[in-house]
Amino acid sequence: MHLSGRVALVTGASQGIGRACALKLALAGATVAAASRNQEKLNGVVGEIGEHGGKAKAFALDITDEEQIKSGIGAALAEFGKIDILVNNAGIARDQLVMRMKRADWDAVLNTNLTSAYLCIQQVIGSMLKQRWGRIINITSIFGQMGQAGQANYAASKAGLIGLTMAIAREVGSRNITCNAVAPGFIETAMTAALPEEFRQNALRNIPLGRLGTPEDVANAVAFLASEEASYITGHVLNVNGGMLMG
Repeated sequence: MHLSGRVALVTGASQGIGRACALKLALAGATVAAASRNQEKLNGVVGEIGEHGGKAKAFALDITDEEQIKSGIGAALAEFGKIDILVNNAGIARDQLVMRMKRADWDAVLNTNLTSAYLCIQQVIGSMLKQRWGRIINITSIFGQMGQAGQANYAASKAGLIGLTMAIAREVGSRNITCNAVAPGFIETAMTAALPEEFRQNALRNIPLGRLGTPEDVANAVAFLASEEASYITGHVLNVNGGMLMG
């Protein structure tokens, strides 16, 4: 999967799945625009890519702020001249039973996980249409497919990403632009590390492969969907869940 000459923008690139995606895409030859709120962590990711012979630049932006998305992606376009690959990875969780969930927590999760993806797509789509080539990859979740108690906001946002993926795939397919989603299951990240141990063990019992996934497992799927090898795949949700959800 060679991505030489391609420019990839990854949101939430400072840690976890986003960091792994940035590293994987860079190792495959892409120039990476790494975006996140945390400048210090972004600099670390960019430095690590450089140590492996890759090329990357950090773009600090708050994915919930439309003006920062416009200015940040505008800066990336000015720097690299184009964006070929967009990975909408930035996301948060604010779990609570729906009867106790505050409106602010609903809005924060929907804005971060779903609205930001729509805004980022709007900012990069012109570049992709102009060159008649593009890859949009949205990081959704197994819980956007099957739901999860206490995560009405998170599940709704991730299900929304699946619908967004399919709609965009239909809109831009004729211009040689694909739009797909990757749906991770339980992945070893800072977000899942905060879960109670009993919850983790129960999850493991429901995973046929018998282990939690790694950020690299997800990044491998993203790199494939970004490549020429996936040129006839669009509107698809690629499950990376160890068999926890099938069909």
